[in-house]
Amino acid sequence: MTHSATEPAHTMSDSGETVRFFHIEVPFMEYVGLSADQMDDGYCRTTLEPQPSLTNSRGDIHGGAIMSAMDFTMSAVARSHKPLKYGCMTIDMATQFYESSTTALTIEARCGKRGRSIAFCDAEARKADGTVVAVGRAVFKLVPLNDFDN
Repeated sequence: MTHSATEPAHTMSDSGETVRFFHIEVPFMEYVGLSADQMDDGYCRTTLEPQPSLTNSRGDIHGGAIMSAMDFTMSAVARSHKPLKYGCMTIDMATQFYESSTTALTIEARCGKRGRSIAFCDAEARKADGTVVAVGRAVFKLVPLNDFDN
């Protein structure tokens, strides 16, 4: 399943609402202004746009906002093989920050290994010029979407 900028990763739910984040609704990602750009099996890309509510005391994008964007992007790639079947729960996540940024960040995530219920993923957050701002690694539990209804 591939989604790109020319084919938005937005679908309609059964209730007719737009579902923006690779077939699921994620209010927090809507709040931070993350856009879902592309999903393929094993690859996912999102964009985090800077906004005043996401800055730290120096005016840079807050590390917590970057971590949240990377967590979502990695969770999306963890379920990218069957995005209509699975949701994810973060088991563990580690992040390293290399640079600060006041500009938009592209987050690219890859799934290195996926079993029946566990996925191991990596991500990089980059500025437009290619500078790596942060890297992350996480482990996710794959949860069938109907299990979230319980």
